[in-house]
Amino acid sequence: MNQNTNFRNAPPRAGAMLEALRGLGYTTAAALADIVDNSISAGATEVRINFNWNGTSSWVAVMDDGRGMDDATLESAMRLGDRNPLEKRDSMDLGRFGMGLKTASFSQCRRLTVASVKDGATSCLRWDLDALANQTGGDWLLFEGPASGSEKLLEPVTWVSSGTLVLWETLDRIVTNGFVADDFNDLIDRVESHFAMVFHRLLEGPRERLKILLNGKRVKPWDPFMYGHASKTWESPIEKKRTDSGVIKVACHVLPHRDKLSPSEFETGGGPEGWTAQQGFYVYRNERLLVAGGWLGLGQGRAWNREEAYRLARIRLDIPNTADAEWKIDIRKSTARPPVSLRPWLTLMAEDTRERARRVFAYRGSQTPGIGGGPVEQAWRLERSRTGVRYRIDDKHPVISSVLDAAGPLLPMVKAMLRVVEETVPVQRVWLDTAENKETPLTGFSGEAPEKVVSVLNTIYADMVGRRGMSSASAKKMLTATEPFQNYPGLVAGLPDEELS
Repeated sequence: MNQNTNFRNAPPRAGAMLEALRGLGYTTAAALADIVDNSISAGATEVRINFNWNGTSSWVAVMDDGRGMDDATLESAMRLGDRNPLEKRDSMDLGRFGMGLKTASFSQCRRLTVASVKDGATSCLRWDLDALANQTGGDWLLFEGPASGSEKLLEPVTWVSSGTLVLWETLDRIVTNGFVADDFNDLIDRVESHFAMVFHRLLEGPRERLKILLNGKRVKPWDPFMYGHASKTWESPIEKKRTDSGVIKVACHVLPHRDKLSPSEFETGGGPEGWTAQQGFYVYRNERLLVAGGWLGLGQGRAWNREEAYRLARIRLDIPNTADAEWKIDIRKSTARPPVSLRPWLTLMAEDTRERARRVFAYRGSQTPGIGGGPVEQAWRLERSRTGVRYRIDDKHPVISSVLDAAGPLLPMVKAMLRVVEETVPVQRVWLDTAENKETPLTGFSGEAPEKVVSVLNTIYADMVGRRGMSSASAKKMLTATEPFQNYPGLVAGLPDEELS
């Protein structure tokens, strides 16, 4: 800089700056997840979060069993912008900007108190936005000790040899006009769902490294990929790509169709936001989920949207914390954008996964190959022309062809009837019902009692071995490769073996 250049020192006013930082858009669940991130980075294995309802005097406390902080470290943690995000961090550090504790807390409350104990020594510091608003100097006043009347809320930290307690009071962004106890309980449920998703890899399995309790209730993990489920449709090997900022790992998944899941499994599998919203990429850093669903702005020509047909596609993507800047991870850890160099690679994998998911969705989870790997005879075929697409009844379908063969003098009427059915397929209504109900209309005897399927099977089977003279084995083989009976091999096998007269 030219030594003759004039300059001014223009520090921000504390009250105005902190009020502005409150508008970063955290939800309560995301804000608390940021606090838990700090606990994990401090080596905590257990985090207890307590919500206490008392109207406008309600409070939230987060207590961990981590290594704790001495007075100097706590002061650094409470100072805004004390840490440069460009500095090299420990590989397991979940932070980056050195702002999460403060910005997350201020987004929900006006008074933030942090007490920490390390080696038996306790330190306590506090930000109070109301106190800052009432002082005229604009100074950054970080208060020592708890506010008057809040001492008891910080007692738990004195019962341990190491750990940290974060206390939120004056919850003006949570307890707003009309907010009642039931709303507070609903909020706790949303936090639980969010934690079950965001921290699921730390909470689950024999390698469980973290226990989170909300008002004493243990948070159970939610696995977006349904690992170990017997009906899981497809899972790719883990693909790796080495970059300047570290190794990127990707594993693609297609989940089971609803027809392959119990009602409770289907409800659980949808996750906090539902099946359509939860499709796409799941971006993790150090096994902590940053982005839950969405297609990261990828797509050929235009960016892909979340659509019903691809709801079963979920892709796990792991990045190291050294890739934060390259992936444009924001301060709330809620968005990520893949670097240009990786977009073609990710797009190809996503295209393949989406197409696989679309096929499973379209065929309601049934496998396309029939017995022995042959194709399934389908009742409908797609006919493309320059004027558009039509759905036609396939007269080669075994049941359709049998009816046409046996129609005799009624053949013209039967063909006319089939043509009317073809020309009146309620395409718009099906599309609208699917969009509104978030589920395709039931087909293929889905939800029907087995005896209703058997009744239709018996009629067709009798014609095959009776009028057409097929053997029982041949008739059963054809039925197990015919839509929709390929989904009911057990019922087909249960048909009588003796020849019908």
